[in-house]
Amino acid sequence: MLKIFADYVAYSLFGLRPGTHLGEATNFFIYDTIKIFLLLTVIIFVVAIIRSQFPPEKTKQILSHKREYIGNVLAALLGVVTPFCSCSAVPLFIGFVESGVPLGVTFSFLISSPMVNEVALILLYGLFGWKIAAIYISSGLIVAIVAGFIIGRLKMERYVQDYVWQMQVGNVEITKLTHREKIEYARGYTAGLLKKIWPYVLVGIGIGALIHGYAPENFLAQYAGKNNPFAVPLAVLIGVPLYSNAAGIIPIVHVLMEKGMAVGTVLAFMMAVTALSLPEAIILNNVLKKTLLAVFFGTVAVAIVIVGYLFNAIL
Repeated sequence: MLKIFADYVAYSLFGLRPGTHLGEATNFFIYDTIKIFLLLTVIIFVVAIIRSQFPPEKTKQILSHKREYIGNVLAALLGVVTPFCSCSAVPLFIGFVESGVPLGVTFSFLISSPMVNEVALILLYGLFGWKIAAIYISSGLIVAIVAGFIIGRLKMERYVQDYVWQMQVGNVEITKLTHREKIEYARGYTAGLLKKIWPYVLVGIGIGALIHGYAPENFLAQYAGKNNPFAVPLAVLIGVPLYSNAAGIIPIVHVLMEKGMAVGTVLAFMMAVTALSLPEAIILNNVLKKTLLAVFFGTVAVAIVIVGYLFNAIL
């Protein structure tokens, strides 16, 4: 149905010819825009219902005084279903540290939450199937757990800004929502998130459409395939300066894989965009001294590169 509608708009209403660069790019843009926004609306609403069970106060309470190892695993898992973005890094970080959450456990959460996005997970499942979705979530969790553990073992608490240790954020009472309140929360959350991310999604689809319509069929496979030993670190370096959420990067991931880019390279690019960004570094600079900030970014970047090489080797 959606394909028929996209064909009608591109080739009948706009008068473009099938098989041409502009025709294929326009058709892709129309089809993917409708499909992805329909998926996002349903997925975000369902996810919001789940997230209503895990407010930041409850997450902080669960992670408080958890030991390493188990704490890293639990923090990474909670990061998947707990809302987190770079703009909320400062209050969450302060709250976690003040509540006694070990530094390494805190970082496992901070890495997992933007990197392993449940919306992206379901979108990947819908576009590529369960194998790619499983690779995405398993590799993201491994990066979050291992990177958080390494940072915890380095005992770098002294590189957290001094004022963080002196602040007392207090405890907030956790209130249980009724079924109706959960629905209202999900409705408002869905509308608010779509309002915030739609430009990123459209830009992502637009870039994907240009690559789909104009990039030669074997171009990416030749220069960014698994035979190029520098493809993975290059993908990470390109991804870090970009600022997008997982939903906005999925359309680009879709086309890159269609054009023949190796799965591990695409995965590394996606993780770099969602887990490491310059705006996030600027915000975290308010709570982390430069040494710890560099260790955080460096550890995560190296872990992502290793994951990229690993999946290029086995797939």
